[in-house]
Amino acid sequence: MKVKTKHIMNLFYIPALLLFVAFVVYPFTQGIRISFTNWNGYSQAYKYIGLDNYIRFFKDKNVLGAFVNTIIYGFGSTIVQNILGLAYALFLNSKFTGRSVVRAVIYMPVMIASLIMGYIMYFLVQYDGGAINDLLILFGKAPVDLMSQGPRAVLIMTLINILQFVGISMVIYLAGLQNIPEMYYEAASIDGVNAWGQFKYITLPLLMPAISSAVVLNLIGGLKLFDIIMALTAGGPGYSTHSLSTMVTNMYFRGQHAGYSATIGIFTFIFIMIVSNIIVRYFDKKEVEM
Repeated sequence: MKVKTKHIMNLFYIPALLLFVAFVVYPFTQGIRISFTNWNGYSQAYKYIGLDNYIRFFKDKNVLGAFVNTIIYGFGSTIVQNILGLAYALFLNSKFTGRSVVRAVIYMPVMIASLIMGYIMYFLVQYDGGAINDLLILFGKAPVDLMSQGPRAVLIMTLINILQFVGISMVIYLAGLQNIPEMYYEAASIDGVNAWGQFKYITLPLLMPAISSAVVLNLIGGLKLFDIIMALTAGGPGYSTHSLSTMVTNMYFRGQHAGYSATIGIFTFIFIMIVSNIIVRYFDKKEVEM
């Protein structure tokens, strides 16, 4: 009877498996196939060109710049988001009036679509009529074209991504903190361990599962950053603020190089998968049992 029930339950996996194959496996395999062609994305005529797209990829200076930006968007956002998220969680784990309101305010930007957040921020940072420049003019200062220089624009968009998604880290760390038994802290207090010692030897080791989850989620989100870039700069000026994700769109729709676009997409997927697995394995080794 149990075996029969198990077989029946396995049938419920079929719809999810079919959807996964249709919307993940099939498009991915098609992307790999297209990456070996010179298809422009529109014409029915194309030919297989072997590894030409991959050779071009590793020689393309614009792609190298986009890769560096992707590292900044991903790792820069992740580091700050997790430090801020843990700080917020430690603060909000204590009891005080208005704690729920503060939690909601910090988490609220997460519920806004990234593209909408990008457009909201555009009205803050734009040169002509932007809120920041209006304030500078009000105080007698000259307006600044904040998004005219690539490095500065990359920094601004990284900061926006941090502010929008720091709430995810905060919620994960709050859940982790509330799962740590209070008796560990009581025992440490009796032994004379100070607050820093308790944080270092109790909180951090027992938060490793939460740290792993928060870091991986933030890192994946940062490495595939797309919406905010498209809303604020569309990768400009030139190619100076592109990420690998926006390069995929740029090469497909503007450059009409669908085969090359697929090559960039395949590399992006593999890179994010490898980095995520390395991070997960690293934090798995750091975990301790309660």
